Amino acid sequence: MPSLNLENFFFFEEDCSKIKILPDSVEHAYLAVLNDDLVSAKEIFGRIDSPRAKWGKVLVSVLKGYLDVYPTYFQIRNFLEIDLDFLIKNEKIDYTEQLLGALDIFIKINYETYKFVARVMYANKLYAAALSYMEKSRAINYTDAELHFMFAKYYLGVHDYIKAYAAVEECLCLIPDYYPAKVLKQRIEETCI
Repeated sequence: MPSLNLENFFFFEEDCSKIKILPDSVEHAYLAVLNDDLVSAKEIFGRIDSPRAKWGKVLVSVLKGYLDVYPTYFQIRNFLEIDLDFLIKNEKIDYTEQLLGALDIFIKINYETYKFVARVMYANKLYAAALSYMEKSRAINYTDAELHFMFAKYYLGVHDYIKAYAAVEECLCLIPDYYPAKVLKQRIEETCI
């Protein structure tokens, strides 16, 4: 089984020093992806009957440059963010680009796709990309309160307090009881405006 230098390695946990990977497990398939062995990864995913492994087959086909299995709405919702973050943190730039290249297909299956990608970009401090994907998402679904909350956090982070306040207000217009937005609005009012 392939192995990696654990010092430069992210495997779904902050501390990977004690990870044990069993043969023919989902983790084994992801390790094969990190080692650029997509043939083995697809074979391993194919032997496992789980929602994660079924998504893994989609992921591998995307990373190979073609889709022979299309994802479901729930696969995109449940796994796209996790795996995009996984690829970014492991500096798999080519694979990240391949996955981002599939978004035009994914968006037709799950209209929240761009929002999921924006969240990953923001978490990885890729702020320009995060803003771009948030704007793409807003063009598709303006009435997504969570998206307006994300805009508010973004604008607050770049010290554009007027836009941050407007975004949190829009969020609360859509869902008046959205507690994180209420807290953020109060914070903006107390410290920024």
